[in-house]
Amino acid sequence: MSLSANRFFRPLLWPTLMTLAALPVLIGLGVWQLERLEWKEALLERIETRLAAAPVELPEPREWSALDVAAHEYARVTLTGRFLDREFHYFTQGAQGQAGYAVISPLEVEAGAVVLVDRGFVPAALKETDAHGGVPQGEVSFTGILRAPHARGTFDGVDDPEKNIWMVRDPAVMGAALDGMTVAPFIVEAGESAFAGEWPKAGAARVDIPNNHLDYALTWFGLAAVLVAIYFLYHRSNRRIGREKP
Repeated sequence: MSLSANRFFRPLLWPTLMTLAALPVLIGLGVWQLERLEWKEALLERIETRLAAAPVELPEPREWSALDVAAHEYARVTLTGRFLDREFHYFTQGAQGQAGYAVISPLEVEAGAVVLVDRGFVPAALKETDAHGGVPQGEVSFTGILRAPHARGTFDGVDDPEKNIWMVRDPAVMGAALDGMTVAPFIVEAGESAFAGEWPKAGAARVDIPNNHLDYALTWFGLAAVLVAIYFLYHRSNRRIGREKP
């Protein structure tokens, strides 16, 4: 192939075919990550808007079976009810990275209907109920953040109900121990000022959704650029591209 009167380029078959096959894939992955970036930024903006909005009433138990939890996640909700004398201890980390437990208690909002409320974090040494003061007594009203259940991942440990250690924050799994109760398909994280006392330490709700799509996009586009550079350098080293001598 002649580039000009003095330059030439004679592409090799297999390097050319492999480059033509790989280059669209790399560019396509980069474009896909940019699309994911746009979607993720819209999601994070929607979450921040919900967190900043005024609290709304908790969905009623008759709505729970058909509720689109994802459409309500991170909404601030108000709750009124009485805590059952029961706790579930979800193994997690505190704000400083220390090992401990989220103390989750069932709040009866209607007769026979409960919402699992994450009352906050306690260090491992304060796991037992008497060490952190037990559940609030009487009727309580407070504001919290509605959260979707956690899906069990490949690396999540096995729950140990006998020791009251739970590795996944899933109301369906925990709620199975509450015989005869209707359990909400979501969890509510109590706000920072929801309850008196130092422990459990409430208000740890945070947007824990990573947004690395721009980095991923730049990586894929960078690999595409490197592939093109290697392709031409390879041809140059094999004297398949250059300037013809006069």
